[in-house]
Amino acid sequence: MTLAVMAALISCAHTSNNAKVVNNIEEFNQAVTNLKPGDKIVMANGVWSDVELRFSGVGTKEQPIVLTAETAGKVIISGRSNLAFSGEFIEISDLVFKNGHTPTGEVISFRTSIEDLANNSRVTNVVIDDFSNPLRKLADLWVAMYGKNNRFDHNTLVNKRNRGVTMAVRMNTEASRNNNHVIEYNYFGPRQVLGSNGGETLRIGTSHFARDVSATLVQYNYLDRTNGEHEIISNKSGGNTFLNNVFFETQGTLTMRHGHYTTVENNYFLGNRKPNTGGIRIINENQTVKNNYMYGLTGHRFRGALVIMNGVPNSPPNRYDPVVDAIMNNNIVIDSDYIQLCAGADEERSQPPTGSQLQNNIILGKDNLDPFTLYDDVSGISFAGNYLNEEVSTPIKSGFTSTPYEVTVNEHGLRVPSQELLDKIGFGEVKLPVTKEEVGASYYPKTDALIAFQSGKTTTVKAGTDTLLDALANSSAGDVLVLENGGQYLLTKFAEIHHPVSIVAKDGDKPVILSQKPHFIVIENGGALELENLWFDGAESPDYKGNSVISTSGTSMNINYSLFVRNIKVTDLNVNGYFDFLKANASTFADTIEIVDSEMSNISGSILVLNKETDDLGVYSVENLTLRGNTFTNVKGEVATVYRGGFDESTFGPIVTVADNTFTNTGKGSTHRSGASLYFHGVQKLNISNSTWDKSAPLKLYLTNGDPITVIDNVVMKDTGKIEANNDGYKASKVVYQ
Repeated sequence: MTLAVMAALISCAHTSNNAKVVNNIEEFNQAVTNLKPGDKIVMANGVWSDVELRFSGVGTKEQPIVLTAETAGKVIISGRSNLAFSGEFIEISDLVFKNGHTPTGEVISFRTSIEDLANNSRVTNVVIDDFSNPLRKLADLWVAMYGKNNRFDHNTLVNKRNRGVTMAVRMNTEASRNNNHVIEYNYFGPRQVLGSNGGETLRIGTSHFARDVSATLVQYNYLDRTNGEHEIISNKSGGNTFLNNVFFETQGTLTMRHGHYTTVENNYFLGNRKPNTGGIRIINENQTVKNNYMYGLTGHRFRGALVIMNGVPNSPPNRYDPVVDAIMNNNIVIDSDYIQLCAGADEERSQPPTGSQLQNNIILGKDNLDPFTLYDDVSGISFAGNYLNEEVSTPIKSGFTSTPYEVTVNEHGLRVPSQELLDKIGFGEVKLPVTKEEVGASYYPKTDALIAFQSGKTTTVKAGTDTLLDALANSSAGDVLVLENGGQYLLTKFAEIHHPVSIVAKDGDKPVILSQKPHFIVIENGGALELENLWFDGAESPDYKGNSVISTSGTSMNINYSLFVRNIKVTDLNVNGYFDFLKANASTFADTIEIVDSEMSNISGSILVLNKETDDLGVYSVENLTLRGNTFTNVKGEVATVYRGGFDESTFGPIVTVADNTFTNTGKGSTHRSGASLYFHGVQKLNISNSTWDKSAPLKLYLTNGDPITVIDNVVMKDTGKIEANNDGYKASKVVYQ
């Protein structure tokens, strides 16, 4: 489809002599009474704050009833606002929802009541941008489709930050089943990692309607870094088709969670070797996966490039129907790490796939030469006509032909196998079915909301009392504050961080930062912090229990933060008990916490307190944690305590790396029974290496569900207890006890 044709489609608002411009909610409410075919309500340009728009009428195919903006993109709906509409042949266009959140459970709803639904209606050229509830754990939907024969096209949905599905097809009543909806040419923009279940980008149905047919067509959409949770798209009903969509660096999969007779065809998954990027996960009966392209997918287990699940015999609707008669044919998998067969096999999920095919696929990769993982009997899958590069091994004895690793970049910028191989499996031209420029609201730029560290101005901060506070108050996102070498900086108030900022000093004597408040620094919503070559000392801290150098906000943060600590010295956090370096409160979440090349000593609390999410629902506080090249001495509590409880399988963090550290006299006063120098509960990927413990409490592990990867290598423990774990599901080598 050309841009000109797209523009024509988007601008096809039907002309009518019945157009009426409304300037406020009172005029709107008056105008929408008794709407007739061909009527057009035009919202005047400007900000419409705290409005709940209700729009109902019965139009015709030739004369729909239209709600639109005076100028596309110039009507901003903000505050506590939403839109619900119902009837026949309704068309909504050109509105922008931002700077607010819905007061109900839905921002845009294709119904005005349980009985009053929208049918044969359309939403086009609409934007929802960060219209997120400030309470991170409070769930809502941005778009809820009900009724039948509706179309959602050329819309932009970006930056959802609280819990809840970005867009859902609802099937609560019979009037919303067998719906034949079309979802196409939309831009689903970046969504941050939620750190819990409930972060899907698109869901069709729920487990309650797993046996019902939706018949929704999802095509020509561009999903850009939609990383909310493992299920980027969650298919939970039957008869749906996913055709010609692009998944760009998405940390998750298109998951056929419930429902039969799903078709997934000619979709492109571009992982680009980014962490946790995934492809397609197959569950249930009569699923067809063919002619898809996958490049650079690194996800493990349920996030593999191709994942075929084990099922539950006689499964209830909310669990896992066995895979029966699935087709996984004619797909291209390039430089992707994992293909998982019979994934999730356990005592409950005990039935392997049957009657299924994995045929005529091209699988070429250099990064993992053993990509196939077989968790159970694969005799119910027929393997034939597949091609693997010569270096790759597979436990499957037949159905694979070795071929040289020949991958080139084609004229469309995609990595492709030889034309000879493409011809052998009948794969056509390797080309994106849709580009980023061809989707979404035509007037709305696709710019990233994330501002990088050190992308702003640099300011030198003089030593003294509250000079750092003044500099922070006058800083902007991305700024760098440079402290004087050897200077002393006293804080008499909390140093609040409201945007990404770097506080650094040049090589040389570290400037000393002291505080008269219980917390030196508080990272508030929207804040992120980079610290380098500084010295934090507790000499001026108040005589309270529970102080900290850094704390996250005491209220919910719906924007993820990051903390980078490099070459930092921390001393004498011991004026009273439980004086921590970082205390992360509940309902806050870090994409990354990194402490490297730092020295921390004489601390009455812990270094990292990341254990406040205790509901055991799979919620946790940090996605990526790294401790590298540090020295920790005389730390009474844990150097790090990380907690992810429960058995939810929708997320795959935390991911923790501990390397090249020295622990001396740490953890003996920790709150865990008999002490712990490090305590990791439910960490999904843990690597501890090249580190030494001396006169410290032991390392403690609590390994939970999710097939966690736990590797401990080349560590020395002097006068330190042995590693303690609730089971033996970890790999340890070169562990020396002295």
